[in-house]
Amino acid sequence: MLHLALPIIGGMMSQNLLNLADAWMVGELGEVALAATGISNFLNFMAVAAITGLSPAVQAIAARRVGQGDAAAAVAPLNGGLMLSVMIGLPLTVILILAAPWMLALLNPDPAVVSEGTPYLQWRLVAVVAVGMNFAFRGYWSAIHQAKYYMLTLVFMHVLNVIFSYSLIHGLFGLPRMGTAGAGLGTTLAIFVGTATYFWISLTHQRIEGFLERRPTPEQFQSLVKLGLPSSIQQLLFSGGFVALFWIVGQIGTAELAVANVLVTITLVAVLPAIGFGIAATTLVSQALGRRDADDAHRWAWDVFRVSLWVFVPLGLGMILFADFDLRLFLREDHLVAIGLLPLQLIGVIIVLDGLGLILMHALLGAGASGLVMKVAVGLQWGVFLPIAYLLGPVLGYGLLIIWIALGVSRALQTAIFAAAWQKRDWVHIKV
Repeated sequence: MLHLALPIIGGMMSQNLLNLADAWMVGELGEVALAATGISNFLNFMAVAAITGLSPAVQAIAARRVGQGDAAAAVAPLNGGLMLSVMIGLPLTVILILAAPWMLALLNPDPAVVSEGTPYLQWRLVAVVAVGMNFAFRGYWSAIHQAKYYMLTLVFMHVLNVIFSYSLIHGLFGLPRMGTAGAGLGTTLAIFVGTATYFWISLTHQRIEGFLERRPTPEQFQSLVKLGLPSSIQQLLFSGGFVALFWIVGQIGTAELAVANVLVTITLVAVLPAIGFGIAATTLVSQALGRRDADDAHRWAWDVFRVSLWVFVPLGLGMILFADFDLRLFLREDHLVAIGLLPLQLIGVIIVLDGLGLILMHALLGAGASGLVMKVAVGLQWGVFLPIAYLLGPVLGYGLLIIWIALGVSRALQTAIFAAAWQKRDWVHIKV
């Protein structure tokens, strides 16, 4: 389990550093820039969600083939995932780049936020296809126990992102001073370099197994779509839920919106290791089911969670005890820190429970239960949390803290439902 999880977690930790570095770099430009990039990041998240949902599908199918003893067939879902990334991503990119100013204006009434966010978002959207391909590679390498390639490439990509973005934001080395637009362009350039690296590694190590040559059969392509579509819809609506959350918080004030951007960024720092452990659980569960060992598959989810406690307990304590220090890394004004202090400590309180929920979610995806995962996650977010957040925040005027309390309750409820579903074991009968 650690052989699978640690490289993924290493890559995820580099993602954490990327998110923090982006927030730190843009934070120097002021609260308007921070609010603008926060909204833009989740609009971009929505754009790529339509294809990043292919990653767990590629991983589940490839890992199931490995578990069945047919490792050579595992490359076919990767090739299919790359094809779907291009087919879906190219038209999506063109449409959303043109619609970017309208989308930002719809979500926030502040013209300054729209002006700062539009070029940043448009540059980020250029990389939609590349991001989809990167996630397909991640699913494949996780399935065949070669997650080290993902980790090393991701770390390299994030180092380049900091160099590119900081240089373009501030106009270093003779480059134009682009502000928030430079942050978007720098990230996109780094993503393309990462995608080129993924292709080079695969051509070096997987060409003999049919990389870019072995087409998925119609049945395999159908399985990719069957498993990937619910996951993509879930990711799309999940990211859309955060966009809606930013819109709700924006009705309270720009200061609250800037703080919410930082809180969400720090939250992703805390949960990305859970996604790393969860990806390991996806592979282990799917391979066990490929061997027709349902008891082994069931045990893996709980074993992964027990090991993850060594990560989540220190993270939670760090957010509870050092919330003021954490916030001041990104927020330069005392009144902004005061707004975010209690919500951040609340995140620290619930992070262990939320980590369990994410691990169980990925274990269910490894078993092929993407439909169940989508219904639970989307239903709780859009049917419970967001209406309550709107009522408590803009309507009743309770502010940011009560919204984060509602978020914590909804995440705890999601964990409870996933735990009940895992224990029920209906996922044993799903064919992949």
